[in-house]
Amino acid sequence: MKVAIVKLSAMGDIIHAMVALQYIKQFNPTIQIDWVVELGFKSVLEGNPHIDNILTVNLKAIKKDKKAIIEQIKLVREYAKRHYDLVIDAQGLVKSAMTAMLLGKNRAGFSKDSIREGVASYFYSQKVDIAYDANTIDRNARVMSEPLGVNISPQMIHDKLPFLYYSDVSEVEQYLKQEKKNIVFVIGSTWESRNYPKEKFLAIANALKQNVLIAWGNEEEHSRALWIADNSEFATVLPHINLNGLKAVIANADLLIGNDTGPTHMAWGLNVPSITIFGPTPVNRVYETTINKVIKSDSIVNHFKLDKNDFSIVDIDAAKVVSMARELLDA
Repeated sequence: MKVAIVKLSAMGDIIHAMVALQYIKQFNPTIQIDWVVELGFKSVLEGNPHIDNILTVNLKAIKKDKKAIIEQIKLVREYAKRHYDLVIDAQGLVKSAMTAMLLGKNRAGFSKDSIREGVASYFYSQKVDIAYDANTIDRNARVMSEPLGVNISPQMIHDKLPFLYYSDVSEVEQYLKQEKKNIVFVIGSTWESRNYPKEKFLAIANALKQNVLIAWGNEEEHSRALWIADNSEFATVLPHINLNGLKAVIANADLLIGNDTGPTHMAWGLNVPSITIFGPTPVNRVYETTINKVIKSDSIVNHFKLDKNDFSIVDIDAAKVVSMARELLDA
């Protein structure tokens, strides 16, 4: 059986969906799974033994050049020549549904009331019902497994094996220390209101007194990282590493502390202890486990209408993060 999974972006969403793969392959080891993804996120999937082929698209290019849509349609039609028995749209957007439509006739995805862009459901021949405000990881596992007759329980997700892979650690091994605990800070995100203040990250670094490595993705985050490092003898700014290097440093860390964003969710995918700091987004985007913890501000989140102007994350006491970090490091 040949299956194409359409999950184009973003990093955290891709990671949350990948957990289903090990159980799908366990149920049917002979199944071929190809994954269609935006080119920029290809490296997140690379190395996973449960993915047979990673097929990239560049739909983001269409925003800058409308003519690019012709090339992308041709590309997806070429992929369709692989003759898939089932195409699963695990994204639930119009663009992902249209991509699925080009890939094959037998398509599965979320039902109309289970996604933000309900019109996408009209592209599917098989529809999966799950509440839009249900746990994000449960939603991804359900839409990927149910069309295949596979049942993935919450306990199975808790008991998962690590599913992110990297080729080597040479790019980052010089920053890791044996004599101290290695802690990765993820200080950025796509919304400013999701960013924990740099001053509080600094307070955490100085309180823990371990080897803090700060990851960053753009110049604004780089500036914040440099400020923290300039004010702490315990913090070091990582170079602008690629996704392979990022996976490598997180996999070899003792703890990750970060905002609700893709690189933070890598820790969960690697079974590395983590603390995810939430403000304007719901905590049920993740699974809280004995090693993966969350801290949420006091604001009430509406799943159906997230408030980008909710800056309540700044009110979270750094001492709470420090206390939780010490418990995880001691364990």
